[in-house]
Amino acid sequence: MNRNPYPSDVNDGEWEQIKPLIPKARTGGRPRETDMREVFNAIVYMLRSGCAWNMLPHDFPPKGTVYHYFNAWCNKGTFERMNANLRVQVRQQAGRETTPIAAIIDSQSVKTTEKGGCADMTLARG
Repeated sequence: MNRNPYPSDVNDGEWEQIKPLIPKARTGGRPRETDMREVFNAIVYMLRSGCAWNMLPHDFPPKGTVYHYFNAWCNKGTFERMNANLRVQVRQQAGRETTPIAAIIDSQSVKTTEKGGCADMTLARG
């Protein structure tokens, strides 16, 4: 990394946890030249800052490259696998079961009858 770090960048320890979860390059064709840590850092930067793709700082890989990996990883469930794997690791480090055995749902948090958007209320008036 030949740039000043952003607050959203993963540190070396975090990267060692994430690196094995990054999909390997496809066989055949040109070898991968893109630094996957920088792609991951760019995705995290974009998600944490809320910036648009075309506002991604120029010291990251090209926005088209970053978006390509983001889109591919979303479509292939890579982020879900990363989250599940990291959750298991964190739970094991805490001495807990790898999967939760119970859940609590607060009725104030789960809205079941909320009506969204515009609705034609002419039928409701009777």
